[in-house]
Amino acid sequence: MEARSELKQKVYNIFKDFMTGITKLEELDNAANTFLLRFQQGLCLLKRSPIAFSSKLIENILKNNETRRLKSYIEAGCINIDDAAQSTRALHTSLAGLSDHLIKAQSLLSELERLTDDVALAIETATKLSTQVDEESNDELRQVTSDEEETVPFAQEPEVAEYATVIAVVYSMVKQNFVMQEKIVRGLSLKTSFDELGTYTMMWSLRPFVEDEIVNRAWKCIY
Repeated sequence: MEARSELKQKVYNIFKDFMTGITKLEELDNAANTFLLRFQQGLCLLKRSPIAFSSKLIENILKNNETRRLKSYIEAGCINIDDAAQSTRALHTSLAGLSDHLIKAQSLLSELERLTDDVALAIETATKLSTQVDEESNDELRQVTSDEEETVPFAQEPEVAEYATVIAVVYSMVKQNFVMQEKIVRGLSLKTSFDELGTYTMMWSLRPFVEDEIVNRAWKCIY
């Protein structure tokens, strides 16, 4: 029973470490979302539509208020040189931030995968231990104690089973979400359309592969 109790505590500790990793991953996702929004803003400024000269009203306003500065602005594609430089820097900074996010998130996912394997190994070890006790207990009193105290296999105990299941499910969700993020970052370029960017930012924020209800349930297992 002591070894069994120690293994249960080990599974619980692994679960807490796992959920701490999930929190760190969520924080990284939120920070990276800011970089994605900055990229969207910068690209929208660089690709902003020029003035509609086909409009008679606009044409008259420009003729009546034409200055050297306005003429240069129009010739530059209706974008201020300083704004263009600032937007270009924002694009590079955002892409660098998103690439750094992928590296950090991948490292965290590797740690979460290790914890997922650890909890599976702990349950497997406990199950083998329970089986050995049953097979080697020839003493009648010890057998009676074993029958009374270990009627439920370790892997089927409610807490243990829930920890293992939740870890496996949550890891699968965040892994799929990371794969989506990888595709988004790799798809970003100066040629990315406004519609694509809008979809990317929406998908990043929504985290379609992560079910908040399951994550909240996981936290309830701790508190």
